[in-house]
Amino acid sequence: MKFGTLLITCLKALVRNPMRAALTVLGIVIGIAAVVAIMEIGEGSKKQVADKFSSMGTNVITVTGASVSTAGVNTGQGGRASLYAVDADVLMKDCADFVKAASPVVRAAGQVIVGNQNWSPRSIMGGNEHYLTIEGWKVASGRSFTKQQVDEASRVCMIGQTIAKELYADVEPIGQDIRIKDVVFTVIGVLEAKGADGMGNDQDDCIMLPWTSIRTRLMGASGSATISKGGAANSAKVSSTDTFSTTTVNFYPGCDLQPYTNAPHPLRTRTVDSIAVQIRDGKAPDAAMDAMTTVLRRQHELEPGVLDDFNLRDRSQFVKMMTDTTSTISSLLISVAMISLVVGGVGIMNIMMVSVTERTREIGLRMAVGARPRDIMWQFLLEAVLLCTIGGIIGIIVGRIASGIVSANMGWPVASSVSAMVLSVSVAAVIGIVFGWYPAWKGSRLDPIDALRHE
Repeated sequence: MKFGTLLITCLKALVRNPMRAALTVLGIVIGIAAVVAIMEIGEGSKKQVADKFSSMGTNVITVTGASVSTAGVNTGQGGRASLYAVDADVLMKDCADFVKAASPVVRAAGQVIVGNQNWSPRSIMGGNEHYLTIEGWKVASGRSFTKQQVDEASRVCMIGQTIAKELYADVEPIGQDIRIKDVVFTVIGVLEAKGADGMGNDQDDCIMLPWTSIRTRLMGASGSATISKGGAANSAKVSSTDTFSTTTVNFYPGCDLQPYTNAPHPLRTRTVDSIAVQIRDGKAPDAAMDAMTTVLRRQHELEPGVLDDFNLRDRSQFVKMMTDTTSTISSLLISVAMISLVVGGVGIMNIMMVSVTERTREIGLRMAVGARPRDIMWQFLLEAVLLCTIGGIIGIIVGRIASGIVSANMGWPVASSVSAMVLSVSVAAVIGIVFGWYPAWKGSRLDPIDALRHE
């Protein structure tokens, strides 16, 4: 029997009992819809996790100082000031095959003031001209600082969207002054919004400066903020009694030229808190870290057997861990949804068994006029596959609608998954073959004489 004729025969058989066919398809529709919805929500969650962490910089390795133990007290990671700004330059030069860009990173903390407004930013960071690219930042307006401004420790900075909103309101921040601690800086750029990071911290509540500006203008030799001291004409000094102290307290320090001059200041220390390194695309992080370790050990003149005075951390490992966790949860939910598909397959087998019993005389009549057993088998098998395929297509539509409703009402991320659709239709067809084979085989094994006698 030709396939076209067989297909028409199967469709006519299904149309004769539309209610039974619809109820049979329903189980497959529910199972496929559940699989598609869960896979799309899972893909959306993985994409959201990846986007959150990619906003913190992609292919980035962070170099920090090692721990140091003093009198039995371990300072923990970064407790030893063992990293220098020159280390970043050496990594870019000697690890050029792996390292795309590197930047010293320093951090500070303190109050910032604009007019009569003040704010305590979550982070005040310093880097070089490559830092924005490494960390995945973009400038929304204005510009980034240049290498010359880094070398000169210029009084320039870039601010995040939260700082711009809190301190400048409707005023254009570009070109405006902002006082960080007791030093006045000029805003030359506003960063694009990033939102919260993977830990829920506001990434836009930040200020970025050249790292040299933090080291020379904001940090003293001990790492504390510098304090300007004015002359007697601009200060009011109050002597305390012997009850409290014998010192003179300057409650109103005056203002010298430090907050306003753009002249270079001596770099008090060339140590940095960490180094951010961006790896070239396609390079394995493990191989890059091995090469970086060799270069840094040579740079720090560490003898064989001496422990590293630095630590390397690959950010992509944490991203992979989070996406793997999301994938595991999604796979678990999909496994639960597959149970409904199995139930739907059992329903199809049950209906096909009933169909074979009801159509015994039809089977006998077709065999009597020349139909072969394999023609009978193919007919019932194709009917089962058609039921599952129709159910799969409807299930995909229902699943996409369901995931869209969940996303709109609950705010969950959803990503369209072509693989989910292909998998759903494939699974539906397999279920039709697996659960339709036995009824089809049983129908093909009927004796024509006995089938014609069947009442």
